[in-house]
Amino acid sequence: MAQAAQRLGLTGWVRNRHDGSVEAMVAGSTESVEQLVAWARQGPPSAIVDGVDMQPGEGVFDSFDQRPSA
Repeated sequence: MAQAAQRLGLTGWVRNRHDGSVEAMVAGSTESVEQLVAWARQGPPSAIVDGVDMQPGEGVFDSFDQRPSA
């Protein structure tokens, strides 16, 4: 996700969760965020995606980072 977000010019962060889920905070244009959500619904080639939940959030970010698992 970090690479896809960076290609789309998005900022924020992503991290894997110990329960197997992925958590992210994403900021950018509506179109780019929608493209990343579409990517997340499929995930990388080896991923099994059960669903994508979205909630509004707040934050200002300088880049898109991959954070340690939580």
